[in-house]
Amino acid sequence: MKLSGDIQAFMGRLGHVFTRPELLLRALTHASIATATRPDNQRLEFLGDRVLGLVMADALLRADKGASEGQLAPRFNALVRKETCADVARQIDLGAVLKLGRSEMMTGGRRKEALLGDAMEAVIAAVYLDAGLDGARALVLRLWGGRLANVAEDARDAKTSLQEWAQARGLPPPSYITISCEGPDHAPVFTIEAQLASGEAERATAGAKRQAEQAAAKALLTRMEGQDD
Repeated sequence: MKLSGDIQAFMGRLGHVFTRPELLLRALTHASIATATRPDNQRLEFLGDRVLGLVMADALLRADKGASEGQLAPRFNALVRKETCADVARQIDLGAVLKLGRSEMMTGGRRKEALLGDAMEAVIAAVYLDAGLDGARALVLRLWGGRLANVAEDARDAKTSLQEWAQARGLPPPSYITISCEGPDHAPVFTIEAQLASGEAERATAGAKRQAEQAAAKALLTRMEGQDD
């Protein structure tokens, strides 16, 4: 099968040359452009999510042989969540080769977090079907490398930690106020303020409301813990 230059370049960024390139093409095909003879990537997404989960669970157990289930679970969630998959997809510019229908292209589909995360999972499945579990594991560990090394810190849920900090001091749970939501519908930018009943507050901006809330909570928690020292 003859592949276009952009697909060949993507395989270079991905670090895997497919012996069955039709698997990669399917992984990159969104439902908005699928046909009876050109299936979308949703079944591969389903499989890739499970492959990613297995690889990450195994890697976490190997990386920290003394960690409890309670320590491993948030680390696992941080590594396999959709936002992380989308970040990895951006790292290899997966959006540039997504096969989208006109409506999705017009609304910025190549930058949408959900589409990128789903496609990243589908690509993992395509590599698994092309090269087996060892091939998929090598791919995931290479692309997630730095995240896996730092996951113990990244997995700390800032909103939960801030709430626990407040409750330990007799304060009600923090509140999160949407200060602004700017930009087009397909690429909004949220500014969120995390507030404590005692009056302290911090703001953060991100492309997803949840991410902005987490970033604001982390900034506020860092400030308050600094005052405790």
